[in-house]
Amino acid sequence: MGKIASRVTDAGTSLKILTEAGIVRPYSPKVIGGMVNALLKWSTTPAGGFKTIALRMPQQVAIIDERGSITFSELHERTNALAHGLRARGVKAGDGVAVMCRNHRGFIEASIAISKLGADVLYLNTAFAGPQLADVLEREAPRVVVHDEEFTELLSRADIADRVLGWTDDDAGEDSLEGIIAAQLRSGNTGDLEPAGRKGRTIILTSGTTGTPKGAPRPQGGLPAAISLLSRMPLKSGWKSHVAAPLFHTWGFAHYQLAMVLGTTLVLTRKFDPEDALRILHEEQCDSFAVIPVMLQRILALPEETLDKYPLPNLKAVASSGSALPGDLPTRWMDRYGDNLYSVYGSTEVAWGSIASPQDLREAPGCAGRLPHQTVVKILDADGRELPTGESGRIFVGNSLQIEGYTGGGGKEVVDGLMSSGDVGRLDEEGRLYVEGRDDEMIVSGGENVFPKEVEDCIASHDQVAEVAALGVGDDDFGQRLRAFVVPVPGAELTEDDVKAHVRANLARYKVPREVVFLDELPRNATGKVLKRDLATHDDAGSGA
Repeated sequence: MGKIASRVTDAGTSLKILTEAGIVRPYSPKVIGGMVNALLKWSTTPAGGFKTIALRMPQQVAIIDERGSITFSELHERTNALAHGLRARGVKAGDGVAVMCRNHRGFIEASIAISKLGADVLYLNTAFAGPQLADVLEREAPRVVVHDEEFTELLSRADIADRVLGWTDDDAGEDSLEGIIAAQLRSGNTGDLEPAGRKGRTIILTSGTTGTPKGAPRPQGGLPAAISLLSRMPLKSGWKSHVAAPLFHTWGFAHYQLAMVLGTTLVLTRKFDPEDALRILHEEQCDSFAVIPVMLQRILALPEETLDKYPLPNLKAVASSGSALPGDLPTRWMDRYGDNLYSVYGSTEVAWGSIASPQDLREAPGCAGRLPHQTVVKILDADGRELPTGESGRIFVGNSLQIEGYTGGGGKEVVDGLMSSGDVGRLDEEGRLYVEGRDDEMIVSGGENVFPKEVEDCIASHDQVAEVAALGVGDDDFGQRLRAFVVPVPGAELTEDDVKAHVRANLARYKVPREVVFLDELPRNATGKVLKRDLATHDDAGSGA
């Protein structure tokens, strides 16, 4: 009875979450019948999810990008056409189709069409170098690669059976998404497809910051992911959202999944520019904004007169993920734009493990927030035993979103059904999670354990620091020493002694970096993560270099 009661409680909570978000509401018998039929056929995959949205709100704008806007009804027709066109090129259930596109309608349309065929979609990072791409494509062996024209030369080195242009600034040819869709529309070949008998998988690649990116597959069902996020983040049906986070990344992909549940209007641009993002939020009167933290940093670094040009009274939720919010960034953002910032902690393998609300970020700066619905987080020691509240250890997450393993074999450590996030942290008495650093980044300097993240957060709080990264380097006397890489704010006269004094005033003396290297910018990948492997090979020219 305990398990049955728990399931009933979970179902009731899920229904309440969906109702509060405006998803569960009265519809006509005809619409309800169509929705039930679509879900019975396609389940909550993109094929089924976007079909139900087309029935519920056909004239709602689905996508706004550089080419204009399309409704959910048009999106359904266009993706039917594209699915027929891809099938004519030989794509069938179980095949893999790789997508290397920036944020635009082509990414969304290709993803939905692939789902309608029962094929697997593999998202390629738009910042990958040639060797990484070649390794991934050889391992995953996709049937077709859909890519923006700008990546043609980069992909020319890979052995690809078939390719389709996702975006071209020239006239759309027959080997482009627009060309395929146009041809099928002309022939009237836009009817619904029959389900293929298997649900396609979504394969999201790890960031590859420490080596060759790994493929992390998950089923193409968005409802559990949506319920989890909506339990801690007040997103509503029919909102307009500017998704600036890359769609190929777990966080951008999450908002694509949310759109098929919420009927969100996705406002997309191929490249991020801080002032352009503010202009879009202002002119489109966006309700929400999906970002990675460095985007907020770049926006707040704009001149005051630029920030003042674009008031954002409609903005209700700024959803940030991909890395931790550094220093006082949350406070500075909320002091200017209101308490609308939400920070999501997770990884490609476990999706999200905790979500920090504006209240959490105000009351407990540096925390990663509380657990969303149907999520378990435990802090374990090296032997897999659970540690008491307040003690630091390895973070393990359990939910319905985690992967089963990598496409190339292997996976993260699993203990009693909970998967390692790869981080070290602790839980406080209020149930908030604190992430202290990567479990492979801790250094031992002079016999003391030091996590670079704590030092990074401290340095980032200095008002003359724009960005910072810290890591351990070898030391003959201490085993390892901490080196900090600092990007000063423009015009700052910051010295190495200033940085060390700031850390010394706020942390234990053994956490003061022995070296401070000043840079114009930190090396980052397309999802905003600092490439510490590049910093580790930085010219060892001495302090203040």
